[in-house]
Amino acid sequence: MAVEIRERRDEDLDGCVAALSAVHHGGGGYPTRWPDSPHRWLSPPDAVRAWVAVDGPVIVGHVMVRVGEHGDAEISRLFVAPAAQGAGLAKALLAAARGFAAERGLALTLQVTTGQDTAIALYERTGWRRTGTVFGWTTPSGDVHLHQYTV
Repeated sequence: MAVEIRERRDEDLDGCVAALSAVHHGGGGYPTRWPDSPHRWLSPPDAVRAWVAVDGPVIVGHVMVRVGEHGDAEISRLFVAPAAQGAGLAKALLAAARGFAAERGLALTLQVTTGQDTAIALYERTGWRRTGTVFGWTTPSGDVHLHQYTV
């Protein structure tokens, strides 16, 4: 697989939604709740920059940097399509976002829901440190908590 990591373009959104749908409906559990408008969910007003992993014409991964709660930079909307998982794409997408933040002297954070063991292992393997756990929201099956990380 010859995958390119590049900045996301407006015309990439349909492909991003397709990859996100494959993750969500393929048992990955992300996002926890499917958004009413996935295009809008992938384009929040506080987005600073986004990158995609592209295999030929197909979007197979995505990551975004947003303005965080405290003015820092926050990793958001990281996902890799099931067919492309295991090839190091999440790590490469994170590296693009980390490079962007480092060039600008921005502190970088992220949040991940409890139970996302594969994502948590990736973050910890690539140098992220857990700084706390907070309440996120309540679902019919119980409370959802968020682990907070920094690098």
